[in-house]
Amino acid sequence: MVPVVHQLRETQLGRIDGGSFDAFVIGGGINGAVSAAALAGQGLSVGLAEQGDFGSFTSQESSNLVWGGFTYLKNYEIPLVYKLSRSRNKLMDAYPTVVSEIPFFATLDDSSPFPSWLAGAGSFAYWGLGLGQTSPPHFHRASKINTIEPIVNTTTADAAIEYADGYLKDNDARFVWMFIRSALDLGAAAVNYVTVTGARQDAGGGWTVDLREETTGRILQAKAKVLVNAAGPLSNKLNRDLGITTKHKVVFSKGIHLVVPQLTASERVLAFFDDTQRLFYVIPMAHRSVIGTTDTRTEDPREPVTDDDRRFLLEQINARLNLVQPLTVDDIIAERNGVRPLVVERGDGDHDETDWTQLSRKHEIEFDRSRQVVTIFGGKLTDCLNVGEEVVEAVEKLGVKSGPEHNWYGEPSDDERWAFLQAAASVGLDRRPEVERADSVAEVLWRRHGLAANDIVEAIRAEPDLAEPIMAESDVLAAEVPLHLEREMVVKLDDLLRRRTKLALIHTEEKLAAEPGIAEIGRKLLGLD
Repeated sequence: MVPVVHQLRETQLGRIDGGSFDAFVIGGGINGAVSAAALAGQGLSVGLAEQGDFGSFTSQESSNLVWGGFTYLKNYEIPLVYKLSRSRNKLMDAYPTVVSEIPFFATLDDSSPFPSWLAGAGSFAYWGLGLGQTSPPHFHRASKINTIEPIVNTTTADAAIEYADGYLKDNDARFVWMFIRSALDLGAAAVNYVTVTGARQDAGGGWTVDLREETTGRILQAKAKVLVNAAGPLSNKLNRDLGITTKHKVVFSKGIHLVVPQLTASERVLAFFDDTQRLFYVIPMAHRSVIGTTDTRTEDPREPVTDDDRRFLLEQINARLNLVQPLTVDDIIAERNGVRPLVVERGDGDHDETDWTQLSRKHEIEFDRSRQVVTIFGGKLTDCLNVGEEVVEAVEKLGVKSGPEHNWYGEPSDDERWAFLQAAASVGLDRRPEVERADSVAEVLWRRHGLAANDIVEAIRAEPDLAEPIMAESDVLAAEVPLHLEREMVVKLDDLLRRRTKLALIHTEEKLAAEPGIAEIGRKLLGLD
């Protein structure tokens, strides 16, 4: 008998195996997730396979920011900044509690690549390109910086600019899961820990896809009219395996983040130029701070964090903050490490002379009419809704007809949110959260689960003890755990701790391993409870 925590996944495996789909998406990061949701929203039959957990590669390693690309202004990429700012606005409108505005406070000093007056002018241009949807920018003289942020070292500061962008209060992988859940709700079949081992084009033009379930070795097979390559950093390899020739390819830039104890209680992003004249940040995450990111050219999409990476970031932040004690590697709670898949055109040489820091996070979508394959190159979380819509257009150009259209993204209505908040207050969830940045625990639950958060309220109404957190310094409630396990296709403990929640980002491995509540969840995943 399948444990209840795995029943949803077993159902999805059964739908994939022997299934016949209009489109089969390979990859369950942000690009794959929005593609599946958008295609299902057009009434198409959709399958999706992810070789790891959903959002477990590049999509779990971002800065958690939803932004228009202020730094792209220095390369005069005005149309791209305008497009990304509009995309940011669209996400903030569609997900008002999930994607919230956050102020950025950028200190300009002798490491800045341009004068402070020009940065100030750029902040107003950036705000204008975003159609003024965020709070207007401000320019601050050096003498005012410590009034606003006492922690900033102003020894070499010239000025500061303050502007606003978007921010995911929960982690990026959680955001990816929301689109997977949307795809499932719209009828798609999606499953994690399933690898595509091969694919061949049939005589009629469609595809037969061979798959392997990674936890048991079970072999599956599906058919599809169109394949969507959403493999992110692995898209080049997948196209080679499929025999697809494309105009574009991706190259890699590694970026790391270090999670450390909270450096400032203000809910704003601190921005600085490092010694290479590249921006890096101190970003809030619950009761922690996240320092990053770096920008290092690499050929290996799985290259690990190195001692040099850690040393560089720690040196940069220690020089720019007034800390009682400099940060050391002993202060690192968790690390984030991923590659940016940057789009370049083939035929331009091997790009040995390309300045990786000058490449923007644009995306390109190609389709091969004869092979019936769509490929997504590059992109960033901010532009995900556009990616989904453009994939739909590409699939339609390949001759796959859409059915009845349904909305595939966005939060439930304000009325539904208000009804939930009232119900949550009736069981005491209007209290302040311990570590999350929100007015109430209820708001945190709504942000994470939407309408499904009502199940948490009913569980607590029946058993009030379930309103307690599963561990200290956490706002993950005991009543949430069954919802995560039964509704979110959690296979491994890391899926829950690192991606459905951010517990593994705000606590050390040692602390989590010592928690009885975490061990109990592990037993449930193994079917021992």
